[in-house]
Amino acid sequence: MIDFDKFAKYSKPGPRYTSYPTAPEFHEGFTHQSYESILATQDKSRKLSLYFHLPFCRSACYFCGCNVVYTSKEDKKERYISYLERELELLSQHLDTSREVIQMHFGGGTPTFFSAPQLKRIIGAIRSHFKNFAKDAEISCEIDPRYLTKEQLDVLICNGFNRVSYGVQDFNDEVQKAIHRIQPYEVTNNVVKMAKSSGIKSINMDLIYGLPYQTFETFQETLRLAVSLDPSRLAVFNYAHVPWMKKSMRKIDETTLPHPSVKLAIMRYTIDYLESNGYKMIGMDHFAKPDDELFLAIEKGELHRNFQGYTTKGGADLIGIGLTSIGEGLKHYVQNFKEMDAYEKAIDAGVLPVHRGLTLNEDDVLRKAVIMEMMSNFKLNIAGIEAQFGIDFFDYFADAVAALAPFEQEELVIVDRVAKKILVNTTGTLLIRNIVMPFDAYLQKIPEDKRRFSKTV
Repeated sequence: MIDFDKFAKYSKPGPRYTSYPTAPEFHEGFTHQSYESILATQDKSRKLSLYFHLPFCRSACYFCGCNVVYTSKEDKKERYISYLERELELLSQHLDTSREVIQMHFGGGTPTFFSAPQLKRIIGAIRSHFKNFAKDAEISCEIDPRYLTKEQLDVLICNGFNRVSYGVQDFNDEVQKAIHRIQPYEVTNNVVKMAKSSGIKSINMDLIYGLPYQTFETFQETLRLAVSLDPSRLAVFNYAHVPWMKKSMRKIDETTLPHPSVKLAIMRYTIDYLESNGYKMIGMDHFAKPDDELFLAIEKGELHRNFQGYTTKGGADLIGIGLTSIGEGLKHYVQNFKEMDAYEKAIDAGVLPVHRGLTLNEDDVLRKAVIMEMMSNFKLNIAGIEAQFGIDFFDYFADAVAALAPFEQEELVIVDRVAKKILVNTTGTLLIRNIVMPFDAYLQKIPEDKRRFSKTV
């Protein structure tokens, strides 16, 4: 049995490591000229991953950490589409759009808040510039089950979308009221059936633990209901409460949030329950069925992690398009403006709407490789890192390895100096953010009481 109270001591602010270096290190000295220079010199043989941010929602979900625009006005959506079209035109002046696209993702906001004709227009604009989609390209869309029609789904399917991800979070009525997202089970059930009957074979479902009024027992029921819908994948996220960053989170009564020990109990139960029902833990937060392509990737240690989640489509340059979108390459991150006025102003001026970014130095690239491999695969091939970067791992990372000693003593991590491997056991995966933090050079410069991140547990 796991002593959850013991593990609660690891609850501390820390990054989620969707990137390294993390987003707080991005700066405005990285401009559209910086990005244009990078695009002009990118290896044209590298494949592309496209992310489109469709930011609109009708109302606020209090738990949401995404950059969204709340509106019910049709003209705002039409205006945004026109700016997306113009951004694509600008992008095509700097990026070789004939490169093969192996992945595309619509995120939000609520992408299906756009009507079927609007979605068709957006996809048409994309296809007019990016004409070289791989036959096995992963094309996915995030969907709020409350906003999906058969007509919208038909548009997506007719244009090659083969994955959908439904936001559920929790099926409990009290929890739904507290997070301002009323979504009855039947609503989710209906859209899952709709996707399956339309031929969508890969269906993901997002759940969140750590929400107000959640208990161990209520989340057990949420898991039971989720599994009853038979999704291909489940993403079970630890709620990131950051009210200093997201105003809507200030509407959540912090006294109603479950204790870290309860969250750990929920996560441990989630792993056991999902594995007993045919799912396997794939990377942090994610679970998939045995016939899912993620299985083979993790067995080979080839699972990858980016801002879109876990994927088998590694080795691609990520191009972010739309408000607040983030792009990534071998040695850079770039983010568009978060405010609509600034986004539009840049495009009106005929330049890419770059707000900030980062050019990675050699140390960044090395640490990124270490952190992302451990986050994705719960292990590290030290010999491979040494060969790739020409370093003595235990010399270069002496301080980080020393910081892993408490995890070794707790038997959460094995640092094998002979076989040159780091292995994280199943229990240790609950604390993977904590385990990789010693390798984060930027984090070490910030006193723990000054770290403005969500709690790791």
